[in-house]
Parts: sequence; C-alpha cells; structure tokens
Amino acid sequence: MNLIDILNWRYATKKMDPTRAVPPDKVDLVIEAARLAPTSSGLQPFEIVAVTNREVRERIREIAWGQAQVTDCSHLLVFAAWENYTAERIDRMFDYANEVRGFPNEGWENYRQQLLASYPNRPAEVNFQHAARQTYIALGTALVSAAAEEVDATPMEGFDPDKLDDILGLRLRGLRSVVMLPLGYREVAGDWLVNLKKVRRPRAQFVTEVR
Repeated sequence: MNLIDILNWRYATKKMDPTRAVPPDKVDLVIEAARLAPTSSGLQPFEIVAVTNREVRERIREIAWGQAQVTDCSHLLVFAAWENYTAERIDRMFDYANEVRGFPNEGWENYRQQLLASYPNRPAEVNFQHAARQTYIALGTALVSAAAEEVDATPMEGFDPDKLDDILGLRLRGLRSVVMLPLGYREVAGDWLVNLKKVRRPRAQFVTEVR
C-alpha cells in the first residue's frame, strides 16, 4: 500500500483480538520510528514505557474508563514527557550529540547556551506542555509506522494521568504521562467501527491557500 492507502486503512480500533500478539520486530519498528521522530532542538523530551504485564494493564484499565483496548492489546505504549526542562537534561542531550558526531560544533554550542539561558527559567508547566507537544509528533510517527506494518493502534487520552503516573512510577523519574497507544490486531466481529466509512472534512474545508 502507498501512504494514502495506509492512512485510509488505519482507524481507531475499538476491539482488539486478545489472542493475537504483535511480533516483537514490528513492535520494535514502531518504537524505533517514534525514537527517530523530529523534536524541538533535538531534545527528545519524552520516553516510552512499553507495558505487557497483565496485572499492570488491568490496573491501568481501571483508570482509563474501562477501555478494553488497554488489556486486549498486545503491547501498551505509554508516552511520557519530561515534567520540566533542566540544565542537566539539556546538557545531557547536547553532550550526547557531540559524542555521536565526534566533535563539538561552535554553532551547536552557542545554541546550547541559548537554551540553557531560556528553558530552565520558564515555569515547569510551560515546559511540560512544550514537551508534551513534542511527544505528539512521535505519536503520529508511531501511528503511521504501525499502519504500514498492518498493526492496529488506538491513540488514547482517556485516562487519569496522575493515577497512571503513580502506577508506572513516572513522577519519580521526572516524567508525566501524555498519551497511550495500544498495539494489536482488530477483532472485526466485535468492532462497531471497523466497517464504517472514514470521515474527514473535504480538502476545500480543510486547506486555505495563501497565494
């Protein structure tokens, strides 16, 4: 399938087949795609927690409006953003970039100082919201990569983030949950949405051209 066919094929799967596991190589590909997604200043201010433990997922389902995909999926990916930008975190990413590239770049180092003079001085909530927006770029990349592998995925915001943070111990790591992504395979017989036509606004109502 080409990209448009892939995007037409995917949908927010409502019923996943709990008997079908996504092969590890496909899960790894989805995670790798998210890892390679672009982020502001290349800071990658988020992490992914891959949850396969059944008991943990049962607890998560309880604070996610009882949504069955949480427990019926093969792998539950939780995208968690940095709760704040700190000088340590910024320096760690810049130092790592220098290590990978094998040398420091003057322009890159000047940019480091600009960020260090700005980000750590902003309110923590402002920084978290900025990091969360970067997380959604990776989520979109993961959704497309999953569809390319014919793996179903359902982006989910319907959960109590504070309780999810407690379940996964995210705050202890300076992280806050943003969105969840169950990966699995659709169970056609039990999914009311699977055969309904995809609905998106027509291009004329979606795009404004400034010429």
